[in-house]
Amino acid sequence: MAGHSKWAQIKRKKAAQDAKRGKIFTKLIREIMVAARMGGGNPENNPRLRAAIAAAKAENMPKENIERAIKRGTGELEGARFEEVVYEGYGPGGVAVLIEAVTDNRNRTTAEIRHIFTRVGGNLGTSGCVSWLFHKKGLITVNKGDVSEERLMEVVMDAGAEDIKEGEREYEILTDPSDFEGVVKALKEAGISYQSAEITMYPETTVKLEGKEAEQMLRLMEMLEDHDDVQKVYANFDISETTMEQIAQ
Repeated sequence: MAGHSKWAQIKRKKAAQDAKRGKIFTKLIREIMVAARMGGGNPENNPRLRAAIAAAKAENMPKENIERAIKRGTGELEGARFEEVVYEGYGPGGVAVLIEAVTDNRNRTTAEIRHIFTRVGGNLGTSGCVSWLFHKKGLITVNKGDVSEERLMEVVMDAGAEDIKEGEREYEILTDPSDFEGVVKALKEAGISYQSAEITMYPETTVKLEGKEAEQMLRLMEMLEDHDDVQKVYANFDISETTMEQIAQ
């Protein structure tokens, strides 16, 4: 599966163990605010807000925190004005890196992101330098032990999935963003559990990394994801799951 997607799963487990709930809440609140500002405060008419609320509930964010974030986004409550910024660059081994951030100070965030790249031997690039390598997709992962490939294919293809890719331990279901919710619903109705389900930026090609470059690349991912203003990091590295799990420790 896409390296950054598997890394995100590993990091989520580690984050739960480390109880980094405050940082997680900060990122989720910012996403809710931006989604509400751009598409309105009604989640029924705003798919991005609906997804942000679902993510917040999955992290057990209190209902009042969610409602307050929506009101700040729509302007009903006063608060800092955040804007979306997309950064592009290259990591170790020439890996393409795409970063989605939400900030109230673009100049500060840009300087800090550039510094992070420099520390691990990467470099921040110009707009458009790597974004052409990524496509917005719905991505759902299912444990291979939970269902046969034939049964999974029958359920998700009928619901509009584009493709199923086989990883080391999971099946990776790709959808057009417009079909994502329908495929998730079909899995639930068929009683098939899934490990993760999200709208992501999926890489067209990957770069295989091992050894020191793999360690440096995952260190870059960790440093970027740990930055308060960074919401999502996508990269086209291909690192074995065993190596990622070892480095995550």
